[in-house]
Amino acid sequence: MSENINLEVALEEAAAETTPLKRGFLKSLTEDWWALILGAIIISATVLFTINGGEIKLPVYKWSGSDELFNKILSINNILLVLETGVIFLALASIAIILSGGNIKKFVPGFAFIYLLVNVSFIIGGNKGIAYYGLEYVVFALLIGLILGNLVNIPAWLKEAVRSEFYIKTGLVILGTTILSSDLVSAGLPGIIQAIIVVTAVWFFSLWLSRKLKVDDEFGIILASAVSICGVSAAIVAAGAINGDKKKLSYVTTLVLLTAIPMMILQPWLIRVLHIPEIVGGAWLGGTLDTTASVAAAGAIVGPAAVKAGVIAKFSQNVFIGVAAFLIAIWWAYRKPKESAKEGAIQITAEKPSLKVVWERFPKFVLGFIAASLIFSFLLSPATVKSVSATLGSLRTVWFGMAFICIGMEAKFTDLVKLQGGRPAYTFIGAQVFNIFWTLLWSYLLFGGYIFPVPQF
Repeated sequence: MSENINLEVALEEAAAETTPLKRGFLKSLTEDWWALILGAIIISATVLFTINGGEIKLPVYKWSGSDELFNKILSINNILLVLETGVIFLALASIAIILSGGNIKKFVPGFAFIYLLVNVSFIIGGNKGIAYYGLEYVVFALLIGLILGNLVNIPAWLKEAVRSEFYIKTGLVILGTTILSSDLVSAGLPGIIQAIIVVTAVWFFSLWLSRKLKVDDEFGIILASAVSICGVSAAIVAAGAINGDKKKLSYVTTLVLLTAIPMMILQPWLIRVLHIPEIVGGAWLGGTLDTTASVAAAGAIVGPAAVKAGVIAKFSQNVFIGVAAFLIAIWWAYRKPKESAKEGAIQITAEKPSLKVVWERFPKFVLGFIAASLIFSFLLSPATVKSVSATLGSLRTVWFGMAFICIGMEAKFTDLVKLQGGRPAYTFIGAQVFNIFWTLLWSYLLFGGYIFPVPQF
């Protein structure tokens, strides 16, 4: 009997010793780690379920008329799929919130409300007429968030779920599955060379211009990445890599969306007026417009060859998201000054951090992004990658959609107008003008038959 009592006491003491450790470890996991973990769970579950013969059904949002809207999008079956998807996402997100010490009672209703708004933006963006002009759900999600954030006082239960960086980083881990080495190879040498020359030159020009206009480097890096690589996605990755200010990310996101619409209209018009060859024009669109959808929409106005050349050029640039995130994170960790207290004030020192400090500052979600890219490029069969790509793309879009709603909520129009006296906007516009002319030059040289034979599409 006494042996049993002693055993029970020993077990209780062991539990008392280990529980704080476990809880402390879980609470020590940062947002980056939770994004990596959730992204890995979603990717792994999707792959395993699919290769074992399962079929993952997701909601559909594309429609062209009132009949399809009510009989397809708002049908009972599709609404049930929307609810099922939302419940799964809520369950996954709740794990991270609970184990990291968040308020789950406030988070659940807040998450549900944001998820509802995301689906509204998906339905609006899914209209065939709207999609024809390249207007994606991103525009409407951001607008909905901006309206709420600027006209309504966000209640506490909703604020708990406004976690734009968490949603963004989870989506970016899944985005890694689409960045394949095979895409870079299939893009061909002209597309690869154009991507390297354009991304590098435009990025450094933009950062140089931001410094000339006295825009801080944190802002400058987000701006440079947005202009040079692929707009909103690149801005998000860059902001995550340096733990950038949410207001600055919101500002850049707004600038990207505001400039994308006139560019989609004016560039195809200029291609026709200036008699730019169709393939050259397509490569120009792919190197300057921010998303594959906008490139395809603008290219369709020019011609089918322009669409193919534009998508190839855009794919080549998209591959550089992961490379840029990794290099920016390393550079920023070494460059970022260290703050230390001295006589009640903050003293900035230029002390070079150790590898340990670099590791602590390095955004862990980037590791998930790179791992996903490598696994899908080299370890999984092309058939498997193809079978899960659409599903993972849809799941990623949900995370991104929620992030854009939250970015809008966090952005204040007054802050956007006052932020650094409008200099970031001048930087963005100046860098975009340079990008337009620089990319056109190299599109002519690489796709116009001056260096390589004209590609045949």
